[in-house]
Amino acid sequence: MGKATGALLGLAIGDALGKETEFHEVEEIAWIHPDWRRLPLPKRALVTDDTQMTLALARGLRTALERGPLTPLRLERPVREEFVDWWRSPQNNRAPGMTCLRACQRLSHPEYRWQQASDVGSKGCGANMRVAPVGLVRGLDARQLSGAAQLQSALTHGHPTALAAGDLTAYAVRRLAEGVRPADLPAALRAYALASRERYDGFWLGDLADRWHDPSPQAGTARGWEECLTVLDRLDAALAAPDVEADPCLATGEGWIAEEALGTGLLCFLLLPDDPVAAVRRAAYSSGDSDSLACLTGAFAGAHHGEAAWPADWVERIEHRDELLEFGALWD
Repeated sequence: MGKATGALLGLAIGDALGKETEFHEVEEIAWIHPDWRRLPLPKRALVTDDTQMTLALARGLRTALERGPLTPLRLERPVREEFVDWWRSPQNNRAPGMTCLRACQRLSHPEYRWQQASDVGSKGCGANMRVAPVGLVRGLDARQLSGAAQLQSALTHGHPTALAAGDLTAYAVRRLAEGVRPADLPAALRAYALASRERYDGFWLGDLADRWHDPSPQAGTARGWEECLTVLDRLDAALAAPDVEADPCLATGEGWIAEEALGTGLLCFLLLPDDPVAAVRRAAYSSGDSDSLACLTGAFAGAHHGEAAWPADWVERIEHRDELLEFGALWD
């Protein structure tokens, strides 16, 4: 069913939809598009830094896996190179996040260890808007999945919550691609978060925790997972009284920070689990970080439904279509 292809196309489609509505309140969007269910994909469906960085991570992952089993050093080197290439690219003009820009500038200096380049005070959604490829790679064991998701987050966003949200997002993509029922996903994510609360993996993260100023690495890790569990509580409350017509940001947050991006992306998908197009439209038609919210919603919906989720004419005009399809074919 092309689950990887569906997720990659979905995140880019959501990104392109949200690019048009980001930085606008719902009332402003409604002046041009009164009905969120009819929000159009632009004829020239350009993406933002969300898809650009997803593809950078995908390229780095592919290179790492070609060199052997996934390990921290094997992943860090090519992903770091791809992130720096993105930072230097003239196409990096799609309102990129400042944390990513500053961290990638530091990563461009070889004398910096990646832990020194990371912004440990930032838990922006740049940590998990791009992580879907980690959840789509077949053959990664549980520790590799978690470690790779957290490491790619920490290259730029080193806050414990950014790492936890990146890990949880990759896990959600994997479980959906494996066939978990959408209704069962929140409980699965909660169980995963609870099991991960005090697990700091020094093999993957090295001495990053030394920069957190927590009493211990485990205490810092727990701080991040607790914030993710809090947003899962808000997700459960929103799903208990679903309101598909309301701005989803009112329930689970605007998505500028990683745990809220996860929560609101999940909410839009789980409100409309059988209608992926409506789900990404609902996410894009919101008052928050619309491109990142719809990007995550599209990844979840595509991982669940596969590539058939998306209208053929939308797929035809999405920017980077050929490369997205190439990675989809590789990981399907």
